[in-house]
Amino acid sequence: MKKITLLLFLFILVSACGVKQIQNLLSSGNYDQAIENAVSNLRTNKDKKGKQDYVYLLEEAFAKAKERDLNSINLLAKDANPAQLEKMYTMYLQLNQRQETIKPLLPLKLLREGRNAIFPFDNYNDQIIDSKNALSGYLYANAKKLMATTDKMNFRKAYDDLEYLNQINPNYKNVIQLLQEAQFKGSDYVSVYTKNETNMIIPVRLQNDLLDFSTLGLNDKWTVYHSNKQKGIDYDYGMVINFRQIFISPEQIKEREFVKERIIKDGVKKLIDANGKEVVDEKGKVVMVDNLKTVTARIYEFRQFKLCQITAKIDYLNLRSNQLLHSFPISSEFIFENIYATYKGDRRASDDNYYSYFDRNPVPFPNSEQMVYDTGEDLKAKIKDIISRNRFRN
Repeated sequence: MKKITLLLFLFILVSACGVKQIQNLLSSGNYDQAIENAVSNLRTNKDKKGKQDYVYLLEEAFAKAKERDLNSINLLAKDANPAQLEKMYTMYLQLNQRQETIKPLLPLKLLREGRNAIFPFDNYNDQIIDSKNALSGYLYANAKKLMATTDKMNFRKAYDDLEYLNQINPNYKNVIQLLQEAQFKGSDYVSVYTKNETNMIIPVRLQNDLLDFSTLGLNDKWTVYHSNKQKGIDYDYGMVINFRQIFISPEQIKEREFVKERIIKDGVKKLIDANGKEVVDEKGKVVMVDNLKTVTARIYEFRQFKLCQITAKIDYLNLRSNQLLHSFPISSEFIFENIYATYKGDRRASDDNYYSYFDRNPVPFPNSEQMVYDTGEDLKAKIKDIISRNRFRN
């Protein structure tokens, strides 16, 4: 009985908190959130006596929200500012959506008054269509006006207007064609190329890899990188990957010799006491213990080593003013290393994680071109990081 009473108390407490919260939302003018909370509480057991407060609050919130929006629409209509058409269209959608949210719950009974809650619904279809058409015309005309200039920022604003227009009114006039034009004329085009100031030949495949920006995923909505200039494009910026120095170390083989000693388990043996007799357990069986053995190995280790270091810089150029905008130094290195070993004695004397070296053999050193190419993989990642953090236009 006490458990049931406690649960009932908790239910009343939670319900009271929910009601109080909606009352606060109403007092602060947040009518749509109040409607959302009330509807959420009425989706189950809507006719229960304990849900009556939510019905009253929903009725009040709907009436106030509707009155506020219609007053705002009337004011916007009198103002006759075409820039406010989007707000008017959105409000009509909001009025309609509010009704659609409540409809599934109807009828909602007010038990004390013996009536259903009143929600005066209206048909806003004509207003939605009219305001959408007016907004579409305004967005289209404004985009055309912006695109009559030569300012890239205006083309980007036009693109946003046209994209929104295409969402609310698909296939409106030649919007798709205008979107493509706005995207093209609003984009910054960057010509990317390499420059070699070293006394070494840069592998062609490395240059191709560094200039393959499709693999870097760096093209964004308004910036396009080209490693090969295309006809019909007036490039805004240049990006130069400037190789300053390439260092390749000589091929090295370093040797070292060392001795390892280790105590290992080598099977089992009988336990012998101080008198030289076998020790037996309570069942009379001879006790067996680990047979520990000290093993030694002389290890001959060989380390193949070759290093490549590339020093470069990334230059950002404004091709319209022929000015250097930024310069970013970068360096990368690649180490070729192969360790293998032989031994005399018992290999078990070495550490367990060293065993793999005994199974290895010497391998051919990579040539200089391969070393430079392998270093380029790290260089490519650093170039991507620089471009990601330093856009041409903020």
